[in-house]
Amino acid sequence: MQISEINNSRVHDLLQIHPEFLPDGFAAEDMWVRETLTSCPWVVVRRAQAPAGQIAVGVRGATRSLRWAGFFSKDLVSKIIRPTELLVPGNLRSPALKALQRVIEAWQELTLPWGPTGSVGFELASGREVTADASDLDIAIRAQERISVTQARSLWERVSGLSTKVDILIETPVCGFSLREYTTSSTRILLRCPDGMRLGEDPWAERSHSVVTSR
Repeated sequence: MQISEINNSRVHDLLQIHPEFLPDGFAAEDMWVRETLTSCPWVVVRRAQAPAGQIAVGVRGATRSLRWAGFFSKDLVSKIIRPTELLVPGNLRSPALKALQRVIEAWQELTLPWGPTGSVGFELASGREVTADASDLDIAIRAQERISVTQARSLWERVSGLSTKVDILIETPVCGFSLREYTTSSTRILLRCPDGMRLGEDPWAERSHSVVTSR
């Protein structure tokens, strides 16, 4: 694993770690975290500001109530899989995975980098079967440059009729935001920033005049 790859990890990336290198006393209050990472050494990069030399990560437990958020040293990372690498057709084990195949077909002409996140992304990256009949399909689209509302509406309309709920985030260099909200709002939308949620008008602006919200 090259240092440059680790330094360029972004929210939603899946990281395989070396669980044997976890420090003694790690997450002592949550013993399930170490046990989980021993059997399935994968974490997801979460949206947060991390101390120097570390990455903000989340650990997925056996149930929805078991989630752990913390920071890992970059030295623990052995492999990075990005959502864009998980567009592999053929896995139809659950409704959410079947829905992903439908989206792949619907978005064949999309040139922006995109891929599954959430439980679907985790299952495809780690090999652990975590999606269930009621699982949503979460998707992230990377948009370095501004996309129009018209283009966003076209993307949404092609997948909005699926029986599985689809949640799509647009990720800009500044923040993430809901594709669906972007297509319907004429004013400010909810922006997911590393330092919290904000209301803003321009998700691509370096300095947005946004209002912090507890929503």
